[in-house]
Amino acid sequence: MKRIPVVIVAGFLGAGKTTMLNHLLRTRSGLRIGVVVNDFGAVNIDAMLVAGQVDGAVSLGNGCMCCTVDDDGLDATFASLVTRRAGLDLIVVEASGLAEPRNLIRMVAGSDNPRIEYGGLLYLVDARNYAETRQQHPRIDQHIALADLVVLNKTDLTGADEVEHARTLIREANAGAPIITTRDAVVDLALLADLESAQRDDDGAPRQLGLDELLADDDHCGHLHHDYQSVSFVEPGAMNPRALAAFLEQPPTGVFRVKGFVHFEVARHRRKYVVHSVGSYVSVHTRPWDPQESRRTELVVIGAGIDEAQVRAALEKARADDAVDAQSMLSITRYVR
Repeated sequence: MKRIPVVIVAGFLGAGKTTMLNHLLRTRSGLRIGVVVNDFGAVNIDAMLVAGQVDGAVSLGNGCMCCTVDDDGLDATFASLVTRRAGLDLIVVEASGLAEPRNLIRMVAGSDNPRIEYGGLLYLVDARNYAETRQQHPRIDQHIALADLVVLNKTDLTGADEVEHARTLIREANAGAPIITTRDAVVDLALLADLESAQRDDDGAPRQLGLDELLADDDHCGHLHHDYQSVSFVEPGAMNPRALAAFLEQPPTGVFRVKGFVHFEVARHRRKYVVHSVGSYVSVHTRPWDPQESRRTELVVIGAGIDEAQVRAALEKARADDAVDAQSMLSITRYVR
Protein backbone atom coordinates (compact mmCIF):
# COMPACT_ATOMS: atom_id res chain seq x y z
CA MET A 1 0.00 0.00 0.00
CA LYS A 2 1.38 3.36 -1.02
CA ARG A 3 2.02 5.63 1.96
CA ILE A 4 1.83 9.37 1.37
CA PRO A 5 4.44 11.47 3.20
CA VAL A 6 3.06 14.34 5.29
CA VAL A 7 5.60 17.16 5.54
CA ILE A 8 5.11 19.84 8.21
CA VAL A 9 6.33 23.33 7.25
CA ALA A 10 7.05 25.75 10.10
CA GLY A 11 8.93 28.99 10.69
CA PHE A 12 8.34 32.46 12.11
CA LEU A 13 6.40 35.13 10.25
CA GLY A 14 8.20 36.26 7.11
CA ALA A 15 10.53 33.26 6.83
CA GLY A 16 9.02 32.23 3.49
CA LYS A 17 6.52 29.45 4.24
CA THR A 18 3.80 30.70 1.88
CA THR A 19 6.33 31.47 -0.83
CA MET A 20 7.52 27.89 -0.60
CA LEU A 21 3.97 26.50 -0.76
CA ASN A 22 3.24 28.56 -3.86
CA HIS A 23 6.46 27.35 -5.46
CA LEU A 24 5.62 23.70 -4.73
CA LEU A 25 2.21 24.08 -6.36
CA ARG A 26 3.63 25.79 -9.43
CA THR A 27 6.70 23.62 -10.00
CA ARG A 28 5.64 20.21 -8.78
CA SER A 29 7.69 17.88 -11.05
CA GLY A 30 4.56 15.93 -11.95
CA LEU A 31 3.56 15.25 -8.35
CA ARG A 32 0.00 15.65 -7.09
CA ILE A 33 0.29 17.68 -3.88
CA GLY A 34 -2.17 18.33 -1.08
CA VAL A 35 -1.61 21.53 0.90
CA VAL A 36 -3.28 22.09 4.29
CA VAL A 37 -3.51 25.73 5.46
CA ASN A 38 -5.63 27.89 7.75
CA ASP A 39 -7.11 29.95 4.92
CA PHE A 40 -6.85 30.20 1.16
CA GLY A 41 -5.98 33.87 1.12
CA ALA A 42 -2.20 33.52 1.29
CA VAL A 43 -1.82 30.64 -1.17
CA ASN A 44 -1.71 31.75 -4.79
CA ILE A 45 -4.37 29.35 -6.08
CA ASP A 46 -5.43 31.98 -8.63
CA ALA A 47 -2.19 31.30 -10.49
CA MET A 48 -3.58 27.91 -11.51
CA LEU A 49 -6.75 26.57 -13.06
CA VAL A 50 -9.21 26.00 -10.20
CA ALA A 51 -11.46 23.03 -10.84
CA GLY A 52 -13.86 23.65 -7.96
CA GLN A 53 -14.32 24.37 -4.28
CA VAL A 54 -16.31 22.14 -1.92
CA ASP A 55 -16.34 21.95 1.89
CA GLY A 56 -13.18 23.89 2.54
CA ALA A 57 -11.15 22.28 -0.25
CA VAL A 58 -10.04 23.68 -3.58
CA SER A 59 -9.37 21.19 -6.35
CA LEU A 60 -6.74 22.51 -8.74
CA GLY A 61 -6.59 21.75 -12.43
CA ASN A 62 -3.14 20.15 -12.08
CA GLY A 63 -4.47 17.43 -9.78
CA CYS A 64 -3.30 19.15 -6.59
CA MET A 65 -5.60 20.10 -3.71
CA CYS A 66 -5.62 22.90 -1.16
CA CYS A 67 -7.55 22.53 2.12
CA THR A 68 -8.36 24.81 5.03
CA VAL A 69 -8.53 23.30 8.50
CA ASP A 70 -7.90 23.92 12.18
CA ASP A 71 -5.76 21.60 14.30
CA ASP A 72 -8.79 19.67 15.56
CA GLY A 73 -9.75 18.66 12.02
CA LEU A 74 -6.44 17.32 10.76
CA ASP A 75 -7.30 13.62 11.04
CA ALA A 76 -10.48 14.05 9.03
CA THR A 77 -8.61 16.14 6.46
CA PHE A 78 -5.94 13.47 6.05
CA ALA A 79 -8.65 10.85 5.55
CA SER A 80 -10.14 12.86 2.70
CA LEU A 81 -6.76 13.56 1.09
CA VAL A 82 -5.46 9.99 0.99
CA THR A 83 -8.30 8.46 -1.00
CA ARG A 84 -7.27 6.65 -4.18
CA ARG A 85 -9.47 9.04 -6.12
CA ALA A 86 -7.38 12.01 -4.95
CA GLY A 87 -4.21 10.19 -5.99
CA LEU A 88 -1.88 12.49 -4.06
CA ASP A 89 1.88 11.88 -3.82
CA LEU A 90 2.66 14.40 -1.05
CA ILE A 91 0.79 16.34 1.65
CA VAL A 92 2.22 19.59 3.05
CA VAL A 93 0.86 21.09 6.29
CA GLU A 94 1.66 24.72 7.07
CA ALA A 95 2.06 24.98 10.83
CA SER A 96 1.33 28.69 11.26
CA GLY A 97 -1.95 29.21 13.06
CA LEU A 98 -2.53 25.50 13.59
CA ALA A 99 -0.49 24.00 16.40
CA GLU A 100 3.02 23.96 17.82
CA PRO A 101 5.37 21.91 15.60
CA ARG A 102 5.86 19.35 18.39
CA ASN A 103 2.10 18.71 18.59
CA LEU A 104 1.79 18.42 14.82
CA ILE A 105 4.64 15.90 14.73
CA ARG A 106 2.88 13.80 17.37
CA MET A 107 -0.40 13.93 15.44
CA VAL A 108 1.16 12.85 12.16
CA ALA A 109 3.69 10.31 13.47
CA GLY A 110 1.08 8.83 15.83
CA SER A 111 -1.75 8.69 13.28
CA ASP A 112 -3.53 5.36 12.83
CA ASN A 113 -4.18 6.15 9.17
CA PRO A 114 -2.29 3.43 7.22
CA ARG A 115 -2.07 5.62 4.08
CA ILE A 116 0.13 8.36 5.54
CA GLU A 117 3.60 8.50 7.05
CA TYR A 118 5.52 11.27 8.74
CA GLY A 119 7.53 13.10 6.09
CA GLY A 120 9.50 15.37 8.39
CA LEU A 121 9.49 18.85 9.91
CA LEU A 122 10.86 21.42 7.48
CA TYR A 123 11.75 24.63 9.34
CA LEU A 124 12.31 27.87 7.43
CA VAL A 125 14.69 30.50 8.78
CA ASP A 126 15.05 34.07 7.51
CA ALA A 127 18.84 34.38 7.13
CA ARG A 128 18.71 38.17 7.15
CA ASN A 129 16.75 38.50 10.40
CA TYR A 130 17.54 35.23 12.19
CA ALA A 131 19.80 36.63 14.92
CA GLU A 132 17.23 39.31 15.79
CA THR A 133 14.33 36.85 15.68
CA ARG A 134 16.24 34.52 17.98
CA GLN A 135 16.65 37.28 20.56
CA GLN A 136 12.97 38.25 20.43
CA HIS A 137 11.68 34.64 20.32
CA PRO A 138 14.06 32.27 22.19
CA ARG A 139 11.56 29.48 21.53
CA ILE A 140 12.86 29.29 17.96
CA ASP A 141 15.81 27.19 19.20
CA GLN A 142 13.35 24.60 20.56
CA HIS A 143 11.58 24.47 17.19
CA ILE A 144 14.81 24.13 15.23
CA ALA A 145 15.93 21.34 17.56
CA LEU A 146 12.92 19.34 16.32
CA ALA A 147 13.56 20.02 12.63
CA ASP A 148 14.47 17.24 10.22
CA LEU A 149 15.45 19.76 7.54
CA VAL A 150 16.34 23.44 8.00
CA VAL A 151 15.85 25.85 5.08
CA LEU A 152 18.02 28.94 5.48
CA ASN A 153 16.07 31.29 3.22
CA LYS A 154 16.65 34.79 1.78
CA THR A 155 20.40 34.23 1.57
CA ASP A 156 20.49 36.55 -1.46
CA LEU A 157 19.35 39.46 0.72
CA THR A 158 22.19 39.35 3.21
CA GLY A 159 25.97 39.00 3.36
CA ALA A 160 27.97 35.78 3.40
CA ASP A 161 29.19 36.42 6.97
CA GLU A 162 25.64 36.83 8.25
CA VAL A 163 24.55 33.62 6.49
CA GLU A 164 27.46 31.72 8.04
CA HIS A 165 26.64 33.16 11.48
CA ALA A 166 23.04 31.98 11.11
CA ARG A 167 24.27 28.54 10.09
CA THR A 168 26.47 28.37 13.19
CA LEU A 169 23.56 29.30 15.48
CA ILE A 170 21.34 26.69 13.81
CA ARG A 171 24.01 24.04 14.34
CA GLU A 172 24.08 24.91 18.05
CA ALA A 173 20.36 24.15 18.26
CA ASN A 174 20.38 21.12 15.95
CA ALA A 175 23.65 19.30 15.36
CA GLY A 176 22.51 16.80 12.75
CA ALA A 177 19.73 18.10 10.50
CA PRO A 178 20.69 19.04 6.94
CA ILE A 179 20.76 22.79 6.26
CA ILE A 180 20.03 24.02 2.76
CA THR A 181 20.45 27.65 1.69
CA THR A 182 17.82 29.11 -0.63
CA ARG A 183 16.42 32.25 -2.17
CA ASP A 184 12.67 32.57 -2.64
CA ALA A 185 12.24 29.39 -0.55
CA VAL A 186 12.93 27.08 -3.49
CA VAL A 187 13.20 23.54 -2.09
CA ASP A 188 14.02 20.50 -4.19
CA LEU A 189 10.97 18.23 -4.21
CA ALA A 190 13.27 15.19 -4.43
CA LEU A 191 14.12 15.82 -0.76
CA LEU A 192 10.46 15.58 0.27
CA ALA A 193 8.95 12.86 -1.92
CA ASP A 194 9.80 10.18 -4.45
CA LEU A 195 9.58 11.80 -7.87
CA GLU A 196 9.44 8.41 -9.54
CA SER A 197 6.00 7.91 -7.96
CA ALA A 198 4.56 10.92 -9.79
CA GLN A 199 1.63 10.14 -12.04
CA ARG A 200 2.65 10.78 -15.62
CA ASP A 201 1.28 10.10 -19.06
CA ASP A 202 2.88 6.82 -20.09
CA ASP A 203 1.41 6.42 -23.57
CA GLY A 204 3.98 8.77 -25.13
CA ALA A 205 1.29 10.89 -26.76
CA PRO A 206 1.66 14.69 -26.84
CA ARG A 207 -0.19 16.43 -24.03
CA GLN A 208 -1.15 20.00 -23.25
CA LEU A 209 0.87 21.70 -20.54
CA GLY A 210 -1.02 22.57 -17.37
CA LEU A 211 -1.23 26.23 -16.38
CA ASP A 212 1.11 25.59 -13.45
CA GLU A 213 3.76 24.29 -15.86
CA LEU A 214 3.37 27.26 -18.17
CA LEU A 215 3.80 29.63 -15.22
CA ALA A 216 6.82 27.79 -13.80
CA ASP A 217 9.84 30.00 -13.15
CA ASP A 218 12.47 28.49 -15.46
CA ASP A 219 15.27 30.35 -13.69
CA HIS A 220 14.47 28.59 -10.42
CA CYS A 221 13.66 25.22 -11.98
CA GLY A 222 17.10 25.00 -13.54
CA HIS A 223 18.86 25.26 -10.17
CA LEU A 224 16.93 22.91 -7.92
CA HIS A 225 19.53 20.21 -7.41
CA HIS A 226 22.59 22.08 -6.13
CA ASP A 227 21.96 21.08 -2.50
CA TYR A 228 20.36 17.66 -3.00
CA GLN A 229 22.41 14.48 -2.54
CA SER A 230 21.67 10.77 -2.47
CA VAL A 231 23.81 7.76 -1.62
CA SER A 232 22.78 4.25 -2.73
CA PHE A 233 23.83 1.17 -0.76
CA VAL A 234 23.38 -2.42 -1.97
CA GLU A 235 24.41 -5.41 0.15
CA PRO A 236 23.82 -9.00 -1.03
CA GLY A 237 24.33 -10.36 2.47
CA ALA A 238 22.30 -9.91 5.65
CA MET A 239 22.41 -6.88 7.96
CA ASN A 240 22.87 -6.60 11.71
CA PRO A 241 19.57 -5.31 13.16
CA ARG A 242 21.09 -3.48 16.14
CA ALA A 243 23.69 -1.70 14.03
CA LEU A 244 21.17 -0.77 11.34
CA ALA A 245 18.69 0.53 13.95
CA ALA A 246 21.45 2.72 15.40
CA PHE A 247 22.13 4.13 11.92
CA LEU A 248 18.44 4.89 11.33
CA GLU A 249 17.91 6.43 14.77
CA GLN A 250 21.01 8.64 14.64
CA PRO A 251 21.95 9.10 10.99
CA PRO A 252 25.10 10.99 9.98
CA THR A 253 24.94 14.79 9.80
CA GLY A 254 23.09 16.05 6.74
CA VAL A 255 20.89 12.97 6.27
CA PHE A 256 17.20 13.79 5.88
CA ARG A 257 15.58 10.56 4.62
CA VAL A 258 16.48 6.88 4.38
CA LYS A 259 14.32 4.52 2.35
CA GLY A 260 14.58 0.99 1.00
CA PHE A 261 14.39 -2.61 2.14
CA VAL A 262 16.55 -4.85 4.32
CA HIS A 263 17.36 -8.55 4.60
CA PHE A 264 17.96 -10.12 8.02
CA GLU A 265 19.17 -13.71 8.33
CA VAL A 266 17.37 -14.36 11.61
CA ALA A 267 14.95 -17.20 12.35
CA ARG A 268 11.28 -16.12 12.07
CA HIS A 269 12.39 -12.74 10.66
CA ARG A 270 13.23 -13.57 7.06
CA ARG A 271 10.57 -11.40 5.43
CA LYS A 272 11.46 -8.26 3.51
CA TYR A 273 11.74 -5.33 5.94
CA VAL A 274 10.78 -2.08 4.21
CA VAL A 275 12.23 0.89 6.10
CA HIS A 276 11.47 4.60 5.99
CA SER A 277 13.11 7.18 8.21
CA VAL A 278 13.05 10.96 8.43
CA GLY A 279 15.51 12.48 10.89
CA SER A 280 15.30 10.19 13.93
CA TYR A 281 11.75 9.02 13.11
CA VAL A 282 11.75 5.40 11.91
CA SER A 283 8.93 3.38 10.36
CA VAL A 284 9.13 -0.26 9.27
CA HIS A 285 6.70 -2.65 7.65
CA THR A 286 7.17 -6.17 6.33
CA ARG A 287 6.14 -8.03 3.22
CA PRO A 288 7.00 -11.39 1.64
CA TRP A 289 9.90 -11.64 -0.77
CA ASP A 290 8.91 -12.25 -4.35
CA PRO A 291 9.74 -15.87 -5.29
CA GLN A 292 11.87 -14.58 -8.18
CA GLU A 293 13.66 -12.00 -6.00
CA SER A 294 17.13 -12.37 -4.54
CA ARG A 295 17.28 -11.55 -0.84
CA ARG A 296 19.43 -8.49 -0.29
CA THR A 297 19.51 -4.99 1.21
CA GLU A 298 18.96 -1.85 -0.86
CA LEU A 299 18.89 1.57 0.80
CA VAL A 300 18.93 5.13 -0.49
CA VAL A 301 20.18 7.87 1.86
CA ILE A 302 18.97 11.37 0.94
CA GLY A 303 19.98 14.75 2.31
CA ALA A 304 22.24 17.77 1.93
CA GLY A 305 25.85 18.23 2.98
CA ILE A 306 26.25 14.46 3.34
CA ASP A 307 29.68 12.92 3.82
CA GLU A 308 29.25 9.97 1.45
CA ALA A 309 32.28 8.12 2.82
CA GLN A 310 30.90 8.41 6.36
CA VAL A 311 27.49 7.09 5.27
CA ARG A 312 28.97 4.13 3.41
CA ALA A 313 31.32 3.29 6.29
CA ALA A 314 28.42 3.29 8.78
CA LEU A 315 26.29 1.02 6.57
CA GLU A 316 29.16 -1.34 5.83
CA LYS A 317 29.76 -1.57 9.57
CA ALA A 318 26.10 -2.62 9.94
CA ARG A 319 26.64 -5.80 7.89
CA ALA A 320 25.99 -9.04 9.74
CA ASP A 321 29.48 -10.53 9.67
CA ASP A 322 28.64 -12.99 12.47
CA ALA A 323 25.54 -14.88 13.56
CA VAL A 324 22.79 -12.60 14.88
CA ASP A 325 20.61 -13.58 17.84
CA ALA A 326 16.84 -13.28 17.55
CA GLN A 327 16.70 -10.91 20.54
CA SER A 328 18.53 -8.24 18.54
CA MET A 329 15.58 -8.03 16.12
CA LEU A 330 13.64 -6.13 18.80
CA SER A 331 15.62 -3.04 17.82
CA ILE A 332 13.90 -3.20 14.39
CA THR A 333 10.53 -4.83 15.14
CA ARG A 334 9.72 -2.08 17.68
CA TYR A 335 9.19 0.19 14.65
CA VAL A 336 6.95 -2.18 12.68
CA ARG A 337 3.59 -0.55 11.93
